[in-house]
Amino acid sequence: MFSQTITDFWRAPLVGGDVLHRDASLTVVSNPGLPEDRRVTVLTTRGAVASGGPADPAAPTDGPGAVLVAVTPQVAGLLELAGPRAVTEASVRRALQEAGVALHEADCVFHLTEHTTAALLAEDDVPTVRRLSAQDAAAFSVFEASAPEQDLDDAYVELDHWAVLGAFEGERLVAAASMYPWGDSRLADTGVLTLPDARGKGHARRVVRAISRYALSQGYEPQYRCQVDNAASRALAARAGFTQLGTWEVVSPGSTL
Repeated sequence: MFSQTITDFWRAPLVGGDVLHRDASLTVVSNPGLPEDRRVTVLTTRGAVASGGPADPAAPTDGPGAVLVAVTPQVAGLLELAGPRAVTEASVRRALQEAGVALHEADCVFHLTEHTTAALLAEDDVPTVRRLSAQDAAAFSVFEASAPEQDLDDAYVELDHWAVLGAFEGERLVAAASMYPWGDSRLADTGVLTLPDARGKGHARRVVRAISRYALSQGYEPQYRCQVDNAASRALAARAGFTQLGTWEVVSPGSTL
C-alpha cells in the first residue's frame, strides 16, 4: 500500500536485531543499533508496513493492529520474555513500566499510498498557494503574530525549514505548511497551521497537498504526524489524501532508564 521507501524506514528498527518474540499480533526485537533516544520504539500498525518471506525472521506481521516493538539489548534484558508468563502487548508494556521505561505520548503517523501519490502528482498547482522564501519574512511575521501561541508550538511551521508553502487570501498569508527531512531518511515531516478566522475554507488541505507534491518532486516521501487526541489534525490528514500507517511511540525523555 505504501512505497518501499516508507516501509523500509518503519521496518528499519527490526532489521539486524534478534527476534525475541513473534506471533500474529506482536513482534519484539532486540536491536543493538537503536539510538539512545529510540532505545524503545513501538509501532502499532493499521495496515501493511512491510512484507517478508519465510527467510526473513525480522519481518513484522502485516495485519492491522500488529504491534512492532524494538528495544536495545539493555532494555530487552529487563523484559523477561523467556519466562513462564504469556507474552502479550500488555505484558511487554507492563514490564517496561516496571523497569522505569516511560513512553512518550503516541503520534498518529500518516503517509500517502501509491495510489494517492499518483493522483496528487496529476493535480495542477493552486494559484492561491505558493512557496515562501526570505522575501516573505514580513508576511510570515504577521501570520505568526495572528496565530494562537499553542497552535504555533503544536504546528512547528518555520520559514527557514527545508520547504515552506503558504496559502493566501489576497495579500494576506492565512495558512502555511513546512517540511524538513526526517533524520537521515527520505521522509519529509510536515507541519501545518491555519489562522483561526481562515479555517473551514480548505486552505490547510490545499497547502498540505501542494507541499507534499513538492516533496515528491524532490525525491522525498511526505509524512504527516499528530497526537492521537487531535481529531481536527487527523481529519485534515484524511482530507489531504493521507492514510494512517499506525501509531508510533518512543521512550520519553523523562524516562528513568
